[in-house]
Amino acid sequence: MSSQIKISEGMSAGELRSWARHCGNGRATARAYAIANALDGLSRGEAARLAGMDRQALRDAVTRYNVEGVTGLFDRPKGRRPEWLSESEQATLAAVIFKGPKPEVDGVCSWTREALAIWISAKFGKTLHPGSLSRILRRMGMSRQKARPVHPKKDTKAQERFEKRGSAIR
Repeated sequence: MSSQIKISEGMSAGELRSWARHCGNGRATARAYAIANALDGLSRGEAARLAGMDRQALRDAVTRYNVEGVTGLFDRPKGRRPEWLSESEQATLAAVIFKGPKPEVDGVCSWTREALAIWISAKFGKTLHPGSLSRILRRMGMSRQKARPVHPKKDTKAQERFEKRGSAIR
């Protein structure tokens, strides 16, 4: 391997193996053992085979190890797809949830995931399954629990009279 690509002398093979034992990441450990095997003088193919990888994977690991040290042996973060709702749309959704529905406008007296999915479809033109909406709400720090529904035409004075005197029928 030394004729193909040089391995930096930052750590000896024994130090690299010791680091690999305490690393806790299986893929980084395998890369460290492969590099340690190559430092001990094994051929690139044999060092990679003993660590369970291809020669090209070992070459890539050595290149990253030479530049970044042992931190280069860890996997890079993977790309993620963008959020289904943008930041401004999530802020609008949170404001609507906290404000509560208007029965005459929204057609519901309490927000459910299904009702919110319909509202999002009408407002933003994006269709969501209620389960997906549940994940979005959790990421926003909300739960799917809701307060008891309140009838829009409730009579608070009648409730107070009832609580003071009890049942009207005696």
